[in-house]
Amino acid sequence: MKQIFEYEDYRDYIRDFYLERKKQNARYSYSVLGTTIGLNASHVFCLVEKKRDLPIRCVPAVKKLLGLESRAAAYFDLLLAASRTKSEETRSEIMAKASLLKDIKKRFLETKELEYLSQWWTAVIRAVIEVNQGKIDIKKIANSLEPSISEEQARESIQLLQDLGFIKPINEHRVSLTESHLTIGGEERANAIRNFQAEVMKVGARSLREIPPESRDISTLTMPVDQQCFEDIKKMLQEFRKEVQIRVDKCRHPSRVMQMNLALFPVAFNKKEAEK
Repeated sequence: MKQIFEYEDYRDYIRDFYLERKKQNARYSYSVLGTTIGLNASHVFCLVEKKRDLPIRCVPAVKKLLGLESRAAAYFDLLLAASRTKSEETRSEIMAKASLLKDIKKRFLETKELEYLSQWWTAVIRAVIEVNQGKIDIKKIANSLEPSISEEQARESIQLLQDLGFIKPINEHRVSLTESHLTIGGEERANAIRNFQAEVMKVGARSLREIPPESRDISTLTMPVDQQCFEDIKKMLQEFRKEVQIRVDKCRHPSRVMQMNLALFPVAFNKKEAEK
């Protein structure tokens, strides 16, 4: 069974513990597990299905059953707190604290990966370096961004790209790009990506004021749809993204870095239908 530090939701850990016991003993049941931690079988079922949270009174018994002590117990407490808050901001703060309790080497990488998603310009700088054929000019890179950033911010992002393996130094002024990918997963990654997308949307809104129409293309479409139409449009957007990527791959001499946001979201819906 995996360590607690590999989980982003404590209920997944309890579920895997239950399944492991079930493999060892076919008679092991929700009722048996519930008796050990002070819950009825129905509550245990809802717990592992993520429909209910673990009552605070049961936490000591669960930690004892799972053999969680010191750092592992503290990590479990943070996962529990994260699951009980309704604030995304608070949840992000709690999960950041939880990350500090993980294995040091893995924690360093995950912290850096989350940092990569915390600022919109780091991904842009990687693309700018590709446009510049691997040449590193801190001042030029900082000033080329729209909006521009400080040279210190540019320097920090380049170092971050190097730490993550996205670029590999060739000499003092040139790097090569690699095919490294982010490895963090689960809800922690999802929250980071949501925050990243929110920042990118802010940059897009700014472009309406600062970028002339001939250098951008922004439009909106408000439309009434049913569920099937909605699903069809999502598939169309997915296919369009693939077509755009194919076209980008054929670009041999890029001269700029563009950001394209495709957003499809509800602004009005039949709440009674949604509740069915």
